[in-house]
Amino acid sequence: MKRTYVFKLKIKQLVEEKGISQAELAEMTGLRCATISEMARNSRSVINKVHLAKVMDALDVTELSQIVELVVTEEF
Repeated sequence: MKRTYVFKLKIKQLVEEKGISQAELAEMTGLRCATISEMARNSRSVINKVHLAKVMDALDVTELSQIVELVVTEEF
């Protein structure tokens, strides 16, 4: 059996819930718009802890589970 672990960021859902745009989030965090966009699309292969902390702070998220989801798939 082989397991695959994929970490997915919930940024897209959170900005929609908060009623802000990705551009506004970029301004709030000081991160580039492209960085926020890549994080929201889950197209980054590495999650930068400093960037994640800035996003969590800007979105008033205190629990990691509110912004990160671990998807585990098993192949036999």
